[in-house]
Amino acid sequence: MNKSGKSFRKFLLLWSGQLISTIGNGLTAFGLGIYVFQQTGKASAMALVTLLAFMPSLLLSAFAGVLADRYDRRLLMILGDSLSAIGLVFILICMLGGEAQLWQICVGVTISSIFSSLLDPAYKATVTDLLTEEQYTKASGLVQIAGSAKFLISPILAGFLLTVSDIKLLLVIDICTFFVTVATTLAVRSGLASKTYEQTQSFIHEFKDGWNAVSKNRGVLVLVIMTSVLTFYLGVIETLSIPMLLTFTNSSVVGTVETIVASGMLVSSVMIGFLPIKKGYVKILSVSLFFVGLFMAGFGFRENIVFICISGFLFFAMLPFANTSLDVLVRTNIDNAVQGRAWALIGILSQLGFVAAYALSGVMADYVFTPLLVDGGALADSVGQIIGTGDGRGSGFLIIIAGMLLCVTSIILYQLRSVKMLENRGA
Repeated sequence: MNKSGKSFRKFLLLWSGQLISTIGNGLTAFGLGIYVFQQTGKASAMALVTLLAFMPSLLLSAFAGVLADRYDRRLLMILGDSLSAIGLVFILICMLGGEAQLWQICVGVTISSIFSSLLDPAYKATVTDLLTEEQYTKASGLVQIAGSAKFLISPILAGFLLTVSDIKLLLVIDICTFFVTVATTLAVRSGLASKTYEQTQSFIHEFKDGWNAVSKNRGVLVLVIMTSVLTFYLGVIETLSIPMLLTFTNSSVVGTVETIVASGMLVSSVMIGFLPIKKGYVKILSVSLFFVGLFMAGFGFRENIVFICISGFLFFAMLPFANTSLDVLVRTNIDNAVQGRAWALIGILSQLGFVAAYALSGVMADYVFTPLLVDGGALADSVGQIIGTGDGRGSGFLIIIAGMLLCVTSIILYQLRSVKMLENRGA
């Protein structure tokens, strides 16, 4: 019991550092999104920045996963956190010299993303190092609270700061958070034995070990592939929510709306932290995803702030139940010795949907759906009579379609026998 408590306290220290880092990242993400959209007026430009901030880290995470199993995981976290600040410093320097161009922002976020790839597999594997299996669901709820901070705290804080200053202040704050997160990671590292590793296998062989850990379990592989489909739908609303809102309101209101809706994730994450889910993971996963899709569709339905806040709140409230179920089903079916490599590969496969959404949704909204739903558009007298017409209605319609397809996918997921078997193996 004492050992378990000590490990959980170390986890809490590590978690607090990641919470601060996430808030800083959220400030930059929100600020850059507003900045780029106000410069270009295009959802596709925002989506490009999001894609370049995400894809390098995703593609390199498999390499980082092998490193997480081969070397000191805490040291990799420190390097990833510290070096990713280089890209932010580059963007800040460009802005100090005048208005930053789109290509300069793209270069900066790409640099930051490359070094950030070291962080996530090492962090997830370290969580497994620090906790007992009984503590996984409780920790998962807390991890999701930290993850939701970029939606819960960062937007309203960024919206306020943008009324008194500009995006340069947000970048400076984000850069400063790296000092705090490095300090907490060092503190956790000092309390753990150094990771010893005998290099008896080649890098390629270890990479294959990670793939085998995922592919040999059909249920895990099917779940990961299905998750990639789900992340595509989620990527649509992530890409288009700010452009949709900015067509009829300002950045301060957008920040407030994002904070209000993200509080749904906080409520559910706290609930899971105190009342951990112990069984019925597949059923909870499918039901929660169905309602995620339903409330996503509601989010895009009307240009009404109150309705958007209610739908968004319920959308976020359902996500922790799905995330926790996914996390436990995968974590309990993969051997700890290869979790760094396995999580990296799972991250790549499951998040390919985000890449596709970032690459396609902005372009589809700008050049296909928006022209259909402006006054005089081809769908203005049909669909437009239900959801309205205007510059943001194409983005709203695309969000509605993604939500409905997510509902259908959740029903299919519940019917898969190989996924249901994961719960029996994990037990």
